[in-house]
This record gives sequence, structure tokens and C-alpha cells, in this order.
Amino acid sequence: MKKILLYLQLPNQINMQLAAEIIIGIVAAIHIYILWLEMFAWTTRAPKVFKTIPKDLFVPTKTLAANQGLYNGFLAAGLIWSLCITDHHWRFYVAVFFLTCVIIAGIYGAATASKKILYVQSIPALVALILLHVR
Repeated sequence: MKKILLYLQLPNQINMQLAAEIIIGIVAAIHIYILWLEMFAWTTRAPKVFKTIPKDLFVPTKTLAANQGLYNGFLAAGLIWSLCITDHHWRFYVAVFFLTCVIIAGIYGAATASKKILYVQSIPALVALILLHVR
């Protein structure tokens, strides 16, 4: 009976792990997009995305946005790194750390800039974090 239960549980664990990894990949992709937008497209594409910012502020804030984009790149790099680690425990802890960083950054962004940040950054990272803990 225990063997049957083990076989039934194993696919669910693998499915949850795979779902977590897919969402981690999506969160990383979001942050790569933010990196690109803030570092390379701040004066061209960003005014179309950030409609609440007056258009005349994009040129003078280009350096600040690039710095912010770099930090988003670090978050993406950490999440991608977590997907490449072979040791299960290290993989888990690195993913938890970077997902928590994304969640905190998203909460801060929602509190100080736009509520949309909570939904775009924090919620997907929170879903991935929950899936990592479901066994």
C-alpha cells in the first residue's frame, strides 16, 4: 500500500516542481523585459508603458531608470541561476531568496509607485514561492 501511495505522490511532486520552475522562468522573463525597458528603451518605449509619467521626465531620468533596470537584471539572473543549480537544497534556497526579493520589491513598488507592480511582480513570484513549498 505504501508503494502505491508513493507512486501516486511522486508525479504530483514533479508536477508542482515543474509548475514552480515554469513560473520562476516567467518571473525571470518579466524582469528581463523590465531590464530592457529601463536600460535600453527608457526614452523610446517606456513612455508608452508608463503613461502616468510626464513625457518630459524620461530624458532627464534615463540614468536613474538604467540603474533600476540593472537591479531588475540581477533579480532575473538570480532566478535563472536557481533553475540551473543541480543540488536540490541549494536550488530551493536560492529560488526562495530571489523570489522573496521580487515580492518585497513589488510590494515596495506598489506602495510607492503603482499598484500594478504588485500584480505584475509580486503575485507571480508569490505563486512560484507557494508552489516550491507544496509537496
